[in-house]
Amino acid sequence: MVTMSDVAKLSGVSKMTVSNVINGRAGVSDQVRRRVMEAVRQSGYRVNVSARTLRSGRTGVIGLAVPEIDRPYFGRLAAHVIEQASEHGFHVAIEQTGAAAHAEIDAINHSYTLHFDGLILSAVGVDPQDSRLASGDYPIVMLGEQDFGAKFDHVAMPNEEGTKAATAHLIDRGCRRIGIVTGSSLDGVNVVTRRYQGYRAALAERGLDPDPALLFTADGMALESARDAAHRLVDSGQEIDGVVAVSDTVAQGVLRGLADRGVRVPEDVRLIGFDDISESAYMVPSLSTVAPDHRWMAAKAVELVTARIQDPSRPAREYTAPFELKVRESTR
Repeated sequence: MVTMSDVAKLSGVSKMTVSNVINGRAGVSDQVRRRVMEAVRQSGYRVNVSARTLRSGRTGVIGLAVPEIDRPYFGRLAAHVIEQASEHGFHVAIEQTGAAAHAEIDAINHSYTLHFDGLILSAVGVDPQDSRLASGDYPIVMLGEQDFGAKFDHVAMPNEEGTKAATAHLIDRGCRRIGIVTGSSLDGVNVVTRRYQGYRAALAERGLDPDPALLFTADGMALESARDAAHRLVDSGQEIDGVVAVSDTVAQGVLRGLADRGVRVPEDVRLIGFDDISESAYMVPSLSTVAPDHRWMAAKAVELVTARIQDPSRPAREYTAPFELKVRESTR
């Protein structure tokens, strides 16, 4: 059986250095790390995960549960979490919940039974008062819009502040009849209601009355439903000179729908989104958007979950991500 000592001899480093590389610890140069991993590959060395877990009480794995992997925002978030977790010596296991409460609870249970060291959960469907959502000592960090009080560490998006800034930007560009294309879940606390509140707050501050006739919903906030919403917006005959889209994906569908009806952006209607997904800079026209600091969110979530792994009794903390407005062609 190949041992860690064999790998150390083959790579010309100490056994401790091999251990540091295998366990993802910092303080090893990239050159040495590559040499050790090549020695691992050549020798056929296999880490005894069960023994390591028994010794340390940890698996070196944290879970990440998100609603949908194929949405650009969550794909980007996952990439940042994997990068940040690696710097702390952790691997990441990803699970998809479909934004369903039972699946989010299942993700917590699975992480616990599979002996993950902790979990980062993008909570959408679960009720913060759900009795199954016991805080306990298991390290969990919540992402999203729900208010979990002091039960869990929480990293929130700047939903209200960001959408308020986006709406104010349109007003500063001269827009006075500003519509919003959002999701259909306008009850409770979620990304849709938070961003709608930000939209209304900006209008109120600038002395503009929110008009219910300028609210258009896109079921599921998908491209096709956003395109349909834009069709309804134009076909309604409402005079509209600006549109706030609840997300960049929705904004993409709206842009297509407006083009279908011969409405030009930004000449006829200015359009702004939220999330700053990679595609936004390459749309025609390029999309102005609210850009939360995705890397900061991932780093903060990983920082919180690793801190709770070290000290499960520490008080819960809540942070809101910083953001900036990316002004591009769609509002110029």
